[in-house]
Amino acid sequence: MAHSVDIIVPCYRYAHFLVECVESILSQDNTDVRILIIDDASPDNTEEVGKALARGDGRVTFRRHAVNRGHIATYNEGIEWASADYLLLLSADDYLLPHALGRACKLMDDRPDIGFTFGNAVILHPGDRTEAIFPLGSRDEPTIVMSGADFAGRSGAGNIVPTPTAVVRTTLQKRVGGYRPELPHSGDMEMWLRLASHGAVGFINGDQAVYRRHDANMSLAYAADNMLSDLRERRKALAAFFATGGRPLAGDPGLRRMLLRSLARQAVGRASMAFNAGSLEAADAIAAFALEVSPDVGRTWPWAKLACKRAVGHAGWRALSSAKATLLRGVQPSR
Repeated sequence: MAHSVDIIVPCYRYAHFLVECVESILSQDNTDVRILIIDDASPDNTEEVGKALARGDGRVTFRRHAVNRGHIATYNEGIEWASADYLLLLSADDYLLPHALGRACKLMDDRPDIGFTFGNAVILHPGDRTEAIFPLGSRDEPTIVMSGADFAGRSGAGNIVPTPTAVVRTTLQKRVGGYRPELPHSGDMEMWLRLASHGAVGFINGDQAVYRRHDANMSLAYAADNMLSDLRERRKALAAFFATGGRPLAGDPGLRRMLLRSLARQAVGRASMAFNAGSLEAADAIAAFALEVSPDVGRTWPWAKLACKRAVGHAGWRALSSAKATLLRGVQPSR
């Protein structure tokens, strides 16, 4: 028996990727698929390409917004449309790998307690350089089923789910609702926690999708200026989850403390990176954020190391690091 899967394909200025994305869905085996392409008022030829795809295959529907509504509204429109057993949000610049849907749906058919599945993915960088993503590290098991609490613990204060691999049980998605407009940059992170609070989470230990990365290489100094805003968005996602997410996860004070400590530890690491890059004001601001989120972080070794860096200053720390590197080179064991 084939699985039914509704795929929502939001598209904004990605007409040149749209055919590859849609064909990767239509070629999936052991699945009955429907595709909804939502053109969010793209200024390119998305409308022309999308309409041609819809004419060519009855499983494809095309919609175009008269004005740009943004990705959150577009996602939620697709969720409202979905009615199959399972659904997947797949950006038009990403694409599925063979057998991805069949593997995910079989696991969820076998385990009705699973709310959503995700898997390994491949990042496609500019220049066709690829990078493997192993969200749970290198493992031998073909599939893993974890409790919602286990998933939250593995995630920490971050998003370990490659979005193009996330297949969700439609009835659960309808029950928990759509993406939150107030979380335009961390909505995925909050959504996975919300879904995990209502069921188990499945993992496919195989390459499920290709995630295309377009961002230009940024210097570390430039990235440091954006670290704090990213951390704040993650904090907003956690706050939204604990305020309105499902129980028992959202009502677990131990989980709340663990996730906030995880966020604070990440902040300390980023403050150290900003310091190394010479962005001292950013380092101080991120360090203050870490203490605000979880004061306990001030008693950790990474915080002590950061405090030492700040005490000796950027120039002094660079001199110490250089001296250490020179010393280590001088004591290399002879062959």
